[in-house]
Parts: sequence; structure tokens; C-alpha cells
Amino acid sequence: MARIIPLSEGSFTVDGTKKFIPYDEHKDSMKDRSAGSLLVEIQPFLVITDRDILLLDTGLGFRNADGILQLHQNLIDNGINPMEVTKVLMSHLHKDHAGGVSMEDIITGERSLSFPHATYYVSRKELDYAIANDGKSYLAEEVNLLPKRDNVVFTEGNGTIDGYIHYEHSGGHCPYHQVFLIDDGEDKVFFGGDEAPQISMMRSRFIAKYDYDGKKTMELRQQYMERGKAEGWTFLFYHDTKLPTTKF
Repeated sequence: MARIIPLSEGSFTVDGTKKFIPYDEHKDSMKDRSAGSLLVEIQPFLVITDRDILLLDTGLGFRNADGILQLHQNLIDNGINPMEVTKVLMSHLHKDHAGGVSMEDIITGERSLSFPHATYYVSRKELDYAIANDGKSYLAEEVNLLPKRDNVVFTEGNGTIDGYIHYEHSGGHCPYHQVFLIDDGEDKVFFGGDEAPQISMMRSRFIAKYDYDGKKTMELRQQYMERGKAEGWTFLFYHDTKLPTTKF
């Protein structure tokens, strides 16, 4: 039986500048945020199977008031030593998903992988694309380390990891986006990254301007929902402020 732990870094608003501004629903108002701002959760997930401690995406990479990587603190708060994570599965490398891939030493300024004992699974073409498009959505400095480390496996197309983690190149939200289905024989857990980010988007035929291919992404959401209904998937929603997981 897979255990699922949402690792929320909090709610944020984001607008055309791609800056993520913390949002507290008790004291902040959307009226005060710039026009066109979206309210999103930043929520990596831990999925614990009998074989692995899996981390799905790595958040913004922010540090808490004590200078500890928020993602590490979230793991510790759930009784997990960050060094025990065995695999890091990356849907894509936009900065709100890949900020915690690596971290900078506060004193020396040197970067190291945030999960040095884990194997990272990253789309080869997505990495090339991220480095070539360094700027608003991608921060090359966060992912430059990946090709230099031997605990990184580069994926291409569709495939399977250890016989039970299936990845598919989806390419809707960004050209080399991928999605994951973890099937341990008991549970099927689906992580669609930014192609299944919130339950409201699954239920509406909504074409988003911020997707690389909005029409394809809309169609993918419909397909995932239908497949998920038929096969009893548990969906993990990275950007949903109210509902981390659901079954349809």
C-alpha cells in the first residue's frame, strides 16, 4: 500500500513576470495582486512504496527562517530523513518544480544536489531546453549540476523504472514535460505535473495561455481523467490549494 505525503511549501500568486509571491488567505487579498495573477499551491509529493521513497518534483527551493531548505524541513516534519529519499522524479524543470533540485551553500556559494543519495529521473531534452531558455520560467543555475552527477538518469519518450514506475512524454505544458504512473500492484498513483495540476482544470475544458500547447494539454487532462476513472488512479495535484489528492 503506497503512502502519499503532500509536502506543501505554501500558497503563492504568480503573474506574467513569473515571480512567485507568498499568499496568506487570512491576511492577503487577490484584489491587491496584479491583474491576471493565479493563486497556486506549490506542493511536491512523497510516495512511499515497499521499494522506494519517491519524491515527485522539488518545489521552489525556498529556505525557511532557520535557513533550512523548506522541502527538507517538510520531510523532517513527516519523520523522513531527506537523505533517505531514493528517487526524485521530475515532471519538468520550471523553477516552481525544480527549485529544490539543488541548493546553494550559504557560506561558499557552491551548489550541491539537495538529495545526494537519490537517483534523479529527468528528461534529457527538457534539461537541454531549460538551459537554452534560462530566464523567466527556467533557472539554469538550479539544474546545471544534473549532467555532471552520476546519480542522474536521463529519460526519453516513454519507459518504465524498476518495473513499476511508468513515465510518458506528454509535451503539453512545455515541450518535454513528462508524467508518472506509480503502480506497485496495489495502488496506482498518477502525477501529471502541470498537465493535471488542479482538480478544477481536470473538470473544465479550459485552454490555458501559459501552456506550450494549450489544446493538447486540455485533451491530455481529459484522457488522464478517463484513464484514471477506469483504472482507479489516485491523482496528485501539485498546484491545488484545497485538494492535494483525489480519485475520480
